[in-house]
Amino acid sequence: MTIRHPSCFSKEEKRCQKTTGGIALPIIMWATNKDKSSIIDQHGKNILNWMISFYIYVSISAILILLIIGIFALITLCLVAVIFAIIGAIKANNKEIFNYPLSITFIK
Repeated sequence: MTIRHPSCFSKEEKRCQKTTGGIALPIIMWATNKDKSSIIDQHGKNILNWMISFYIYVSISAILILLIIGIFALITLCLVAVIFAIIGAIKANNKEIFNYPLSITFIK
């Protein structure tokens, strides 16, 4: 069984991800598949924790745009999100757990 990271979606799934803000699809995938494997459950929790943390960081950066610092923070967050998605996809494919750095644990 191959575990797919949310960054490895098809074109249709990416289109859906863009329209739902990128958080609905991983929640649905995790909720429907978490009972199949403890690895899937842990990946889902890690991804959701990172996504919630990411949205918090983006919100703070948006406020800090008034101080110019927010622009650099948003650019850095976007780069970090892409890098984390690539690393997470590689780790998921190797059946390894990737704990996202900078992620606040909301779901244990």
